[in-house]
Amino acid sequence: MNPSPPFGTGDASYQAAGGIDGLRRLVDDFYRLMDELPEAADLRRLHPESLEQSRDKLACFLSGWLGGPRLFSEKYGSISIPSFHAQWPVDEALSEAWLGCMARAIALQPFSPDFAEYLLAQLRVPAQRVVQASRARHGL
Repeated sequence: MNPSPPFGTGDASYQAAGGIDGLRRLVDDFYRLMDELPEAADLRRLHPESLEQSRDKLACFLSGWLGGPRLFSEKYGSISIPSFHAQWPVDEALSEAWLGCMARAIALQPFSPDFAEYLLAQLRVPAQRVVQASRARHGL
């Protein structure tokens, strides 16, 4: 049996996440936590009342971002995560609230510890870029 390719190679990360079904479970837990956690209240207010489209967009984005099918671009077109999110004043506190919800959602998944750690580390990169883009636009 051949060892799995390292995360970030081909679709190894997508497969480690359980494909689109695993990503949809992750995203559902993420948004449920955002709804429930008091420390995420400010973050939740930036989202529409119905999270149905937000859920689909995040799951589709993560699919392509993790080396799986590029569902987001097929369904919604291209996106630049930092510039799209720069329309809102996203500061470090909001970024940390987002990452905190994601860390807790990741912990609820049947991911290997290595993949869980890898995924959260990778998600910190766009989270920081969103803060930088927002800071440039809003002078935060």
